Amino acid sequence: MAFYELRQYVIRPGCMAEWVKMFDSVIVPFQVARGHVVGGSFRGETDESVFVWLRRFESEAERERLYKAVYEDPEWTGVISPKVGALIERETIKVQRLTPTGSSVLR
Repeated sequence: MAFYELRQYVIRPGCMAEWVKMFDSVIVPFQVARGHVVGGSFRGETDESVFVWLRRFESEAERERLYKAVYEDPEWTGVISPKVGALIERETIKVQRLTPTGSSVLR
């Protein structure tokens, strides 16, 4: 059964605009090119530190394969990841796995 990953990040003060630009123009295209399905991304309306996004996986085996394809790629480890760390507080990342209910439009 398909499931989603809800990922919540704390963005460093004053870095939201730069983070969103990087996420939209670098991170999403990089991950999608390797097979990820990004269901959406959101920033806090009143809290400039809140950023949340969703990824969809068909199975745990697919999640493991796609994680490896992204997070072990030299471009990710050498170029993208250091920039990510400058913009988000990695130690506060929260990841929640979610499964859609029968009435969910996201499946």
